[in-house]
Amino acid sequence: MRERVGIGIDVGGTNVKFGLVQGRRVLFQSSFPTAGSLTPKALDQAMVNAVHLLIRRSKEPVAGVGVGIPGLVKVPQGIVLSCANLVNWKNVPLKGNLKRRLRLPVEVENDVNAMTLAEWKFGAGQGVSNLVCLTLGTGVGGGLIINGRLYRGWNGSAGEVGHMPLGEKGSPCSCGGIACLERTVGNREILAWVRRRLRAGEKSRILELAGGNPAKIIPPMIDEACRLGDRLARETWSRVGTQIGLVLTGVVNLLNPERIVIGGGISKAGRWLFEPMRRTVRERAMRGPGKVSIVPAQLGSSAGLIGAALVGFGEGCTSFRRTK
Repeated sequence: MRERVGIGIDVGGTNVKFGLVQGRRVLFQSSFPTAGSLTPKALDQAMVNAVHLLIRRSKEPVAGVGVGIPGLVKVPQGIVLSCANLVNWKNVPLKGNLKRRLRLPVEVENDVNAMTLAEWKFGAGQGVSNLVCLTLGTGVGGGLIINGRLYRGWNGSAGEVGHMPLGEKGSPCSCGGIACLERTVGNREILAWVRRRLRAGEKSRILELAGGNPAKIIPPMIDEACRLGDRLARETWSRVGTQIGLVLTGVVNLLNPERIVIGGGISKAGRWLFEPMRRTVRERAMRGPGKVSIVPAQLGSSAGLIGAALVGFGEGCTSFRRTK
């Protein structure tokens, strides 16, 4: 049977991506800057304009519109309760606003939940009924599939692995907690740790790759330095992988997932990150749950659009039957 065509909208801190999606293929995509659309009214209008553009480009009828948004969403009402990247977004009835103007089925979901759906149906999570999905970047997001269904918890905030604490004391987090995983392995925190080591006088190829300017260091430079055998670079990813592994050990013991999928920009560190992560879970988790596989995501930057389109079809509220 031919896959339906849907529209996915992925709201990011810098850009809002939108695209025509058929199955796991993004047929066409574009974007507009988030900065010019921060108010609910402005973003509503920008999304409506984007959807109309995509409808004109589509050769087939559009079956639905899905929006992935980085915040707490009340599902199925599609009310955005809060959103860290958008100013004055409190209790915004985004689904209702768009549905009235577009006259199409519309669904709204947390962006990492949308990515989790995409990886589960079309990516690295295929074939399992119990899945944990993480995105590693500026923040640490998470999504859960339990017994073949997306699990949101009682008010939609389940899966926040990035806000699980690593200890009793530590840096305060934007979520209101202390010593959250995100405050150790978020993009900014990783770079700050490397810069502190360099200021202390440690020699590293990382600084050479940044042209001698610590302010210009970005994660891909740490990856490249790893490949060049740099000690600080390898220690950086070993530290990050171990910290993530410690939190995942608790997740594994609690939920007993079949697979953990890791995506986001930081995951591109590859084996330098995954080996200490897997080793920590293998050594620290209970024997049965500790057999979980930890794998990189497969859909890359398209996961958000593909997942949002799945949400638009209403698949976030249903279960999929899986065969191994």
